[in-house]
Amino acid sequence: MNQNSIDPRVQWVREDFKQRVKARESLEKTWILNFNFYAGNQQSEVLPTGEITEANKRYYWQENEVYNHIAPIIEARLSKFSNIRASVSVAPSTTDSCDVETAKFSTKLLRSVEEENRFREGVSEATFWAELTGTAFYKVIWSPTKGRCLLPEEGLYEGDVDIVVCPPYEIYPDSLTAGDVDQCRSIIHAKAYPVSVVEDVWGVKPTPESPTVFSFDSISIGGGVNQKGRNKKVCSSEVDGYVTVLERYSLPDGENPEGRLIIVAGDKLLYDGILPFRVGENRERALPFVRQACISQPASFFGTSIIERMIPVQRAYNAVKNRKHEFFTRMCAGVLIAEEGSIDLDELEENGIEPGKVIVYRQGSNEPKMENWGAVPPEFAEEEDRLLSEFVSISGVSDFLISSGFTSNNVSGVALNLIIEQDSSRLSITTDNIRNAAKGVAKMILRLYKQYAGEKRLKRIYGENGLPERAYFSANEISCDDVTFDVSEESVNSAEKRKQIVRELFSMGLLSDKDGKLNDSSKVKMIEMLGLGNWESAITEEELQRKKAMRENIFCDEKAPEISEIDNHSIHISEHTKRLLEDNGELNEETKRRLMEHIRMHKDGLEKQNDNTGKTENK
Repeated sequence: MNQNSIDPRVQWVREDFKQRVKARESLEKTWILNFNFYAGNQQSEVLPTGEITEANKRYYWQENEVYNHIAPIIEARLSKFSNIRASVSVAPSTTDSCDVETAKFSTKLLRSVEEENRFREGVSEATFWAELTGTAFYKVIWSPTKGRCLLPEEGLYEGDVDIVVCPPYEIYPDSLTAGDVDQCRSIIHAKAYPVSVVEDVWGVKPTPESPTVFSFDSISIGGGVNQKGRNKKVCSSEVDGYVTVLERYSLPDGENPEGRLIIVAGDKLLYDGILPFRVGENRERALPFVRQACISQPASFFGTSIIERMIPVQRAYNAVKNRKHEFFTRMCAGVLIAEEGSIDLDELEENGIEPGKVIVYRQGSNEPKMENWGAVPPEFAEEEDRLLSEFVSISGVSDFLISSGFTSNNVSGVALNLIIEQDSSRLSITTDNIRNAAKGVAKMILRLYKQYAGEKRLKRIYGENGLPERAYFSANEISCDDVTFDVSEESVNSAEKRKQIVRELFSMGLLSDKDGKLNDSSKVKMIEMLGLGNWESAITEEELQRKKAMRENIFCDEKAPEISEIDNHSIHISEHTKRLLEDNGELNEETKRRLMEHIRMHKDGLEKQNDNTGKTENK
């Protein structure tokens, strides 16, 4: 590759990337070591030179088996974290009906975007990466190739939010001491793509490279023979036919007041322009990444994995178990003591001492005898128990019914609940990090829609009853700053818990009207809270009338909507009147005039309806 023919901007980005790779080498070795211990390759160790090697047995007869406690502990933690709801609800900043409706619509919009991006699965993937390495990232951007297709023949799409889970080895900050993404001035997202993919997406064919990626190689584990391929060794290796795409995101500064985004693939420049995404506070341009850490560290961009703390305990546990089994082997196979030249040593070493074997020794020599090893020292069992308790104290995962000595016969239900809550509270730091990451992603989603939605946009959203519906909206109807976010655990919203809450609300009379009866909306809400499948689709006519009136409020900006014979005039008058009363200068005079005229038409229709009702009653 001729360096003189490369664009200077490409050289600058590639040089910056090399410096960041060098600064993070020791961290990547730690991640690879974590991978290996989780996969069961627990003879791995990091040399002072930084290389990862396999520890060899000192003697051929040594036991070198692996008793992997890290993998089940990580899987248990992941199962607990899966109970955290990835969805985020938007609460209104005030009690005004306009803020309430904005919060409701924002919540529906978030549900739709999360479902389209399979965000729940993304949270599970990010949590898995965070457990292994200590950190994971979400990349939240606006993709022009997603959303509704406008011109199929030209491949033109409306655009939509794209949420991508990024492993930590793809993210390179400008400072490893930054506490979070908002403390970085620039971030490089490096990912290996096939050359053909780069050509299809960006229309440029770069020169193929051999980027370094994480890979799995078959290794021999344990102390036995013919065990090739029983496990996988995690290491870094080069792949052919790929090229590393570098996306360098920079915050606004004196030289680039609107920020800068440079995309480089190999020796080619793919893009150089402003930082496009206004995902920061007050719609400022910001880095479109959200960080999720397992355990955060002060003055450290990357968090700590729980595996790092368990590795010394796992090594000690493997050593104790192997030495214990070696003691068992000596006790069972025996150690024979004999004078030199008194027995056929070669034959005995080859065949051992099988049951019924006759040992012939030289006449006049001392009789061979077996060494008496006695019982297994109790220190083995004591040390094994201590190490198991250390696994529990470090990881925060324990089966309290076994490790704490409780049984279902001597523990009350209240005590069990308290123990479960205490067991869950030990994981609260990590669960809070997951919730905060979900909140950060939700804010970026709403801010991107605020930036790109435009004046009129059609999107399929999920209604209050969980059914998809189409809705027209504009960017002005989205609130992304004056809201509060709430993420809860599934255990709080389980089916049994919902039923209990509904019973309590009903018994207290909070769902009834002043006459002590349930109205239609309360019935629908009860069905929704009970989670009774298709019954959730029971939408009332009143709710449909209200939604139709709200759609008319939007279309009134273009033309005066016509009234229909099926309209409930009272509901429409109420919704249109609220729209006028809640106006904060957003409606122009022409729109107000159209709404007023539309309200008068509904009032005339209501008056005619009342007159016809009165005539029918008189007859």
